[in-house]
Amino acid sequence: MLDAFGHVSVRDVERSDRFVISRSRAPDLVEKSDLQTLDPAGARVGGSDGQSYSEVAIHAAVYRHRPEVNAVVHSHSPSVIPFGATGAPLRPIFHAAAAMGSVVRTFDIAERFGDTDMLVRTKEQGDALAAVLGDATVALMRGHGCVVAHAELRSAVFVAVYLERNATLVLQARQLGEPRYLSAAETERAGTMILSPMTRDRAWELWTRRLNRRS
Repeated sequence: MLDAFGHVSVRDVERSDRFVISRSRAPDLVEKSDLQTLDPAGARVGGSDGQSYSEVAIHAAVYRHRPEVNAVVHSHSPSVIPFGATGAPLRPIFHAAAAMGSVVRTFDIAERFGDTDMLVRTKEQGDALAAVLGDATVALMRGHGCVVAHAELRSAVFVAVYLERNATLVLQARQLGEPRYLSAAETERAGTMILSPMTRDRAWELWTRRLNRRS
């Protein structure tokens, strides 16, 4: 899902005004020594002295605006990108994706900042993205990807993975007809169920074992 790009961060458990993220490196190659501690402005205050990701402003802004959020995932999820580019609604079509929520808004960087390289690099751009995200779990980024914010790392990763799978299924379903999405009530109930520790951690165990085998 992340391939050579994208990044994941967590809020510092000892100082809530800081967060931990890797230096600029392909996610699959990240090691403990690559981790950096950044402040609310996205400036490095500890850890690796390597170059930071260009878009730490995404993470910094979400943590500034959402004190309950403790993990942020930014990816270029390929099946999600068509929805941000067309304005077609992306809603959960199956129970495992319910934690994405019923409403997913799209951040279009051009609306406020004109023609850019599409990266969220500045505080102002990060704040604009955080405003579109609002109190939701997911926001799309036109021509770029998406951002997922959650109170817990494992849940953020789970949502990001099944957001991609849901987008693939929606695209497939539309070839057959108009999809019947989960209702708001179904989304709420299934979202609570799917992120229960028993269910979420079952997936987490599998993914971490696969990662350990590759390393």
